[in-house]
Amino acid sequence: SSPRSSTPQAKNGTSSSSKGNKAQAESFNAKKRQQKFASQAKKAIPANVRMISGSHDVQTSADVSNINSQFELPNPAGRAGGACTAALLQVLYDAHDRGDNDMSWVDALREMREILLEKGFDQIPQLTSSRMIHVDDPFSITPPSFDPSSNKQRAVLIGINYKGQKGQLSGCHNDVHNVAQYLQEVQGFKNENITILMDDGMHKPPTKSAIISAYKRLVKQTKEGDVVFCHYSGHGGRLPDDNGDEDDGYDETLIPLDFQKSGQIRDDDLLKILVHPMPANVTMTCLMDCCHSGTVLDLPYRFVGDGDHEEMEINERVNFTDALWTGVSVAAGVVVGNAIADAVNVAPDMMILGGGPNAIHEYSDTGCCAVS
Repeated sequence: SSPRSSTPQAKNGTSSSSKGNKAQAESFNAKKRQQKFASQAKKAIPANVRMISGSHDVQTSADVSNINSQFELPNPAGRAGGACTAALLQVLYDAHDRGDNDMSWVDALREMREILLEKGFDQIPQLTSSRMIHVDDPFSITPPSFDPSSNKQRAVLIGINYKGQKGQLSGCHNDVHNVAQYLQEVQGFKNENITILMDDGMHKPPTKSAIISAYKRLVKQTKEGDVVFCHYSGHGGRLPDDNGDEDDGYDETLIPLDFQKSGQIRDDDLLKILVHPMPANVTMTCLMDCCHSGTVLDLPYRFVGDGDHEEMEINERVNFTDALWTGVSVAAGVVVGNAIADAVNVAPDMMILGGGPNAIHEYSDTGCCAVS
């Protein structure tokens, strides 16, 4: 009887060992794919890009009609402003006032989420990045390594109210003033290094060509070690995807002042003129406060601040074929481990912050624009 009983034991042992080897092989192959993905991301995007968005690509967003009562900002520049801009600034000012230099990315996202929910907005902040990052790392716009004696802080701030057009907005200029005030008073930016485009009759109007020129000039002026901040407050929309890189079939867009004549600015365009050519070792923060801004820069990693996610995941749809990308497709939902973060976390931060003061709805036809 003993030989009979030993045979299944051997099979069971072999089966368990086989399963263990298979799991190890799958884990090894997944890690190799992640490392290859990270290497290609670094080649395509020399800077370390981080983006906080206040709304998913399919979400519209909200306009704060009375910023004094809705959010606690120091000396707000006006009555109306974007929900994402106001929530982020409140989080940052609160952290500054209490001397909290260690507030993490995840803490900032969740505090934004709590503020938005408290004020009646259902937007879900999310973080996207060109590198896998630890979401528990400290949130920073100007890193401790910044040397003002040899480097500069630069900003491009864009606010479009579309005065006299269908879908006119009221808070985008105020958003720009509030962000400029924060950058100068808290982050130490100098006024002469801040470029502002607004349709207020006093600044250069934010036409399509002016926006693209401002971003190109910013890239040309920026050198290794500099700090950059970009802010856009205006309408955002969607156009049918023209290269197959969008999971939902649509490109996210920024809508310039003269969109009816000159067209919109696709996320692919922003990638090519602003993100890809930005020098390595540049810390760049962009706040894109508009609808459908969840993946407006098509970055390869993402983290959703809904309380259910703990780590960043690979965005398997990213494919930067036109800008050094070799065509990568990684299975959805692959969680990137800390080992990969350690392997690629070599450049300072570049982040994109997004949300939405406006409600240009599912498509970018301005006939569906409505200010909340």
